[in-house]
Amino acid sequence: MFSKILIANRGEIACRVIKTAKRLGVKTVAVYSEADVEAMHVHMADEAYCIGPAAASDSYLRGEKILAVCEAAGAEAVHPGYGFLSENSAFAEACAAKGVVFIGPPVPAIVAMGSKSESKRIMEAAGVPLVPGYHGEDQDLAVLRGHADRIGYPVLVKASAGGGGKGMRVVESGDQFEAAVAGARREAKAAFGDDSLLIEKYLSRPRHVEMQVFGDTHGNVVHLYERDCSLQRRHQKVIEEAPAPALPDAVRARLHEAAVAAAKAVDYVGAGTVEFLYQDGEFYFIEMNTRLQVEHPVTEMVTGLDLVEWQLRVASGEPLPLRQEDIRTQGHAFEARLYAEDPQRDFLPATGTLTHLRPPAEEGGVRVDTGVRQGDAVSIHYDPMIAKLVVWDHDRSAALRKLKQALERYQVVGVATNTAFLTAVASHPAFEALELDTRFIERYRADLIPEATPADDRILALAALEVLSKRDHDARAFALAGADPYSPWHNTDGWRLNDLGHVDLRFLDGEAEHRVVVHYRRDGYELELPGGRVAARVARDAHGDLMVDLDGVRQRATVVRLGDELVIMHGGRQHRLTLFDPAAAAADQDGAGGKLTAPMPGKVIQVPVSEGQKVSKGTPLVVLEAMKMEHTITAPADGTVTAIHYGPGDQVADGAELLSFERAD
Repeated sequence: MFSKILIANRGEIACRVIKTAKRLGVKTVAVYSEADVEAMHVHMADEAYCIGPAAASDSYLRGEKILAVCEAAGAEAVHPGYGFLSENSAFAEACAAKGVVFIGPPVPAIVAMGSKSESKRIMEAAGVPLVPGYHGEDQDLAVLRGHADRIGYPVLVKASAGGGGKGMRVVESGDQFEAAVAGARREAKAAFGDDSLLIEKYLSRPRHVEMQVFGDTHGNVVHLYERDCSLQRRHQKVIEEAPAPALPDAVRARLHEAAVAAAKAVDYVGAGTVEFLYQDGEFYFIEMNTRLQVEHPVTEMVTGLDLVEWQLRVASGEPLPLRQEDIRTQGHAFEARLYAEDPQRDFLPATGTLTHLRPPAEEGGVRVDTGVRQGDAVSIHYDPMIAKLVVWDHDRSAALRKLKQALERYQVVGVATNTAFLTAVASHPAFEALELDTRFIERYRADLIPEATPADDRILALAALEVLSKRDHDARAFALAGADPYSPWHNTDGWRLNDLGHVDLRFLDGEAEHRVVVHYRRDGYELELPGGRVAARVARDAHGDLMVDLDGVRQRATVVRLGDELVIMHGGRQHRLTLFDPAAAAADQDGAGGKLTAPMPGKVIQVPVSEGQKVSKGTPLVVLEAMKMEHTITAPADGTVTAIHYGPGDQVADGAELLSFERAD
């Protein structure tokens, strides 16, 4: 076993590797960018070295800097995590040249499986079933179109290198083909430095089922059973589970055999994942990821194994810890990926500071893998994952109930998140009934991403009680600090001469304004709400949460104050209200009708229009790249582009005015 390793990554996977290394008595070395100087993985490691500016291209992707740190720190091996350099054959070769062990597969396996085209040729020779398609080297547009026409639409245009849904387009008809190829090539080039594409038949209702495999340097290869990763948006996984439910035993056995055959075909060593599409009793190889997968914890939960420990043992020359017949599964596990993103805005990544972060307790089969803490920032430079929430129980139904409960208890304030969306997915009857395929989210989108609902009486009551409780707390603190703590001027009970004590509170809920009249009573308050009057009392628990009694019903809620904004978290839902002072409100607000703004920070890739050009509704105006994904800003209506403020290559901030647009009469 190694005595010291370097983790060439950041975030939750770096923290995950450090935890196992510490348990095994292996010292750890972290690397970090200037943006990550106070990051969680930096504080967890035994040593940490800064390797450059915030941009990954200047830090985490600089293999020579990482190897220089290995030499300075005396690290014997590098764990690449996933992403960044994890499937970079040149970096793996550079490690070997420096006498540093790359904790991953051999270079030939990385090269062969890194090309979707080459991997499919190898799998075909090994007898592993393939999706009908074209995986050739001739990348001429006419050749690609010819194969797409032959296969029949819809087809999938996909980057030959890389993964994660980048450089991927679904083409429904021939007239969409050229634009889809151009977009996929740009995105693939930006993400992987390789714009080679392949064409595959687009299956209508496939499931995404993948096999965890492991090999060692002694010629042993085993599988650690399968995962179902069918719930995806933008071709990126959202919720994964193990084992894959509702698979016929015969199919499951053939999947296991095919995955081991795939690994043996490339003399695989270390952790790898063989991915398949499954539909109508048949499965087809799509790719092999030559690294540890994001979703590996569900396999760990059902097998009771630590896959990072297996990686370290195999890389240090040990044989696999178990034989195939000794590997068993028990129970069922789910993983939900919690992202800083806005489902209401087509899952655009979000940035900001995590002003309030409270995960569920890690007990009773609940696990949280994260690389952030309260107060950390989610920036434009890296993947916006906040955490992986993993749960286990004895069967799928029990595990699903546990997942929903844990999601409802996960509190994040400061950035938009997909928590409510994940809860909606886990709670959907079709998901519980095993209606699993990669179109699930698209098919049930209206259920999973509903329109925002206005604040009801309960939310308004909680907001009012938060304000009253805070005022009472502040008044008591002010009184204790004053010369006369018993002065009646410190009272907050609403007492008035010859009048009943009451106060008016106003809250803004989007454009709507709500009024709550608070009447003071001896034993609490009476709240005059839009739906009627309720008796109310309020106290706080040890965490500072509200313990509220509304007409005799006890409820708990968390409210986070951001200036005049109140973020109310109750029953797994989050609602934002603004405490409104009409006297202080500035009514001047520009209408944004003639402006089109950036929905997120990013870089302008393309501006396919010119000033003065007349366009119709839906015409692409600006193509932005953010976090290696392209986002197209389209014309909101028929009209004219009157001014363009940014060009290709320009960096833009969230909310920046990209161009001016005049609607047609």
